[in-house]
Amino acid sequence: MMVAMAMVSMAAVAQESKDKVAADPKVQTQKEMKSVDMATQKAEWDKKVKDELKLTPEQVTKFDALNKEYGDKMNAVQQDATLNQDAQKEKKMTLKKEKEAKLFEIFTPEQQAAYKNLIEKRKKDMEANKPAGN
Repeated sequence: MMVAMAMVSMAAVAQESKDKVAADPKVQTQKEMKSVDMATQKAEWDKKVKDELKLTPEQVTKFDALNKEYGDKMNAVQQDATLNQDAQKEKKMTLKKEKEAKLFEIFTPEQQAAYKNLIEKRKKDMEANKPAGN
């Protein structure tokens, strides 16, 4: 009987702790923290592209519009429960290529070359920062 009471008490305390965490807006899940971190990285990348390519105000407007359009499309693919992981990856790669083609329409040839260099550098940095075994 004592064991049963102890187990019920432990379950109640665990549920209470869980409720407190869920009610506390300061407590974030790992998924939420990853999402915030990715959003920060995206904003930093966008700023870097705009600055290093020296985009004109008109180009910035078009760049931002393309990022929003394709960000929305990527999110829709991510949320599409009818797609398996491979199908999602394939659709995302297609969207990425479409977006890059549209970006190149607004970039000058010099900016296109600079953008390609930025992408290559970013790939190398990501490879260098990849945890061992992945």
